[in-house]
Amino acid sequence: MQQDRSSEERMIDAALRAWRFNADRIDAFFSALSQNQLEQEIAPGRNRLIYLWGHIAAVNDGLFPLLGLGTKLYPEMEAMFIANPDRAAVTIYSAEQVKRAWSHINEELFAGLSGWSPMEWLERHTAVSVDDFLQEPHRNRYTVVLSRNTHMAYHFGQAILTKPREKKS
Repeated sequence: MQQDRSSEERMIDAALRAWRFNADRIDAFFSALSQNQLEQEIAPGRNRLIYLWGHIAAVNDGLFPLLGLGTKLYPEMEAMFIANPDRAAVTIYSAEQVKRAWSHINEELFAGLSGWSPMEWLERHTAVSVDDFLQEPHRNRYTVVLSRNTHMAYHFGQAILTKPREKKS
């Protein structure tokens, strides 16, 4: 029953629902594209869709160590999709490889996030020192997840602009 849940639990539920919403719509959008469509640039001279999808997956993979959930599942993706701009890496994952990594990362990440208590959500993330955290307690796991969710939504907004629009009569 909704009234039996604490305010903290409702805030966590809202954050998890927002995360799942963005992850699901990114998955639906990119998974429906062919390898040829994934080669399309989001704008002339800009990143290709395959790079953007890989970038979002690689950034999400970086959450494991940042949030204290373990090591990255696909550390090689950093060179392909974060450290280097599109087309700079000699090889990048194929569409099928990005899809598999994307799904695996998000399943494991969501499982880790879903298991936290309200107090665990408010723990410091690993990129902030204990001393800095005492001065800035807002630098916690919860705010990292909120900002990374915004990151996903931002890049989804870029990607969706490549979708052809129907002409109005």
